[in-house]
Amino acid sequence: MNILIIGSGGREYAIALKLKSEKNINLYFAPGNGATSRLGENLSIKDFHELANFAKKNSIELTIVGPEAPLSEGVVDIFKKEGLLIFGPSKAAARLEASKAYMKDFLARNDIKTAKYLNTDDKEKAFKFIDTLSAPMVVKADGLCAGKGVIIANSKEEAKEAVGDMLSGASFGDAGKFVVVEEFLDGFELSFFAICDGENFVSLPVAQDHKRLLDNDEGPNTGGMGAYAPSPLASKELVKRVEEEVVKPTLKGMKNEGSPFCGVLFVGLMIVKNEPYVLEFNVRFGDPECEVLMPLIDGNLSEILLNAAKGELKPISLKDEFAVGVVMSSKNYPYKSSPKAKISVLNDVKDAHIAYAGVSKEGDEIYADGGRVLVCVATAKSIKEARDKAYELCENVKFDGAHFRRDIAWQALK
Repeated sequence: MNILIIGSGGREYAIALKLKSEKNINLYFAPGNGATSRLGENLSIKDFHELANFAKKNSIELTIVGPEAPLSEGVVDIFKKEGLLIFGPSKAAARLEASKAYMKDFLARNDIKTAKYLNTDDKEKAFKFIDTLSAPMVVKADGLCAGKGVIIANSKEEAKEAVGDMLSGASFGDAGKFVVVEEFLDGFELSFFAICDGENFVSLPVAQDHKRLLDNDEGPNTGGMGAYAPSPLASKELVKRVEEEVVKPTLKGMKNEGSPFCGVLFVGLMIVKNEPYVLEFNVRFGDPECEVLMPLIDGNLSEILLNAAKGELKPISLKDEFAVGVVMSSKNYPYKSSPKAKISVLNDVKDAHIAYAGVSKEGDEIYADGGRVLVCVATAKSIKEARDKAYELCENVKFDGAHFRRDIAWQALK
């Protein structure tokens, strides 16, 4: 089976690694990274129409879209117009992530629990709403900001300053010229994933990621410094409630609005006194959550995603195991770029592997060449054992300036 994966990060590498465990899979990446070239062929085609032509000429049977940007730009619509099978939501359905204002209004229209909010491009209206809230509060840029468009303001003055900076275009350019102001929810976060075919869905293990750069959840926010799944904080009862109160009404609502949702629905949840509230939707696998979810799927990923793309999703099996992933980042992440550094792997660790992300290739060597460089992933029958193996692998991976947190999965082990 010929499969094309759009994207270049650890998420796409993890998907590819899972696919390569199957028989007769040929992989292409657009654009891929320095390590994906070991798993398949990297393409330098950037234009989606050209990519669709490549897929037709090379008998690509399934295309999988990793990141949010191509989805919000309509890559799925372009491929479908050419009669190609592609896994991911349409441009219209991708608005659940591409526009935070659309997402919040969608939740309100479909009676799905979320924080009290206001969407606006009017500074005075935003200021009035801020005055009705208690600190802390949250200010979000409406558009895609690569995970950076959310400000938790600790005072009304700070919130007003954030709104002013966004609406003027100073903070996030056009992405911030419409804002969402909302109440702060105090609880714990979970990442819920469902593979959807427009009508039906299957749930994956509930994950928890670690956004802050440093141990004890200190330091600046990042794209994610590690994750684990399944989280013991997600009881069977809670999972059932999320399926019934969030996923089902979302699929029904999207279908009613003429934009059926096919792809991965990633629900960012805040659990407040055992009540699930939706913080955000993403329309693709999370990163680094994807890296810990892939090893927990029992069965052929190609078959699962192909059936979903066809609108014929079937039940899936999951392994009775835990997975922990620890991100190793470059010296200056997330503040500025770091010098390239050669990666050495001293020893392999049983039931553990590396998902490469921000890397390039020179000859046969792989170099750290991005912010989040790679993820050390391990599976085991307990979270502690999986975590210990993941850290054992981290100790065997060497590159100049390597940084990683030492407390991934602390919530489950405290």
